Amino acid sequence: MLIGAATLGLASSCGDDDNTDVWKEYADYREANDAFMAEQEALTDASGKAVYTKVIPAWNKNAYVLMRWFNDTTATEGNLRPLYTSTVDVKYYGRTYDDEPFDSSYLSLAPADSVVRFQVNGVVTGWAIAMERMHVGDSVEVLVPYAFGYGATAQGIIKPFSSLKFNIKLVDVAGEYVRP
Repeated sequence: MLIGAATLGLASSCGDDDNTDVWKEYADYREANDAFMAEQEALTDASGKAVYTKVIPAWNKNAYVLMRWFNDTTATEGNLRPLYTSTVDVKYYGRTYDDEPFDSSYLSLAPADSVVRFQVNGVVTGWAIAMERMHVGDSVEVLVPYAFGYGATAQGIIKPFSSLKFNIKLVDVAGEYVRP
């Protein structure tokens, strides 16, 4: 779903009057998504430390995702890290900002139980940003603003202007990679 929809999202956002109608129709939903992302970016733990790290890729200073690592990153920092052109094996669970589930690798049996394989440059921008920051073995929650997900395009049960939440575990990297 993620791979094919990335291309579809780009093709369908190429300037027509329907986007203006969608912008107006989903104004309240879009604003709720924007508020959710701002709230999460400002969220701190008991010690005052930010819960999420804002990750901005070198290749697009206007793009970002929010990431929270569930593992000790010092234990994985020497592991492989994917490039934009890498093929990765991941486990993931996807939901909209309001926790509506829409996709999961846990329904997959190939190439291994609950693992799916894709090219980093074949998915939505938010995933590519997150993948380039992860090392094999990392488990993260990634919050993708709608502009770096599917934008104004609906995808199945995903409404236009949906910010997305993913729990991702990077299992392996094939092809091109960075050895820290």
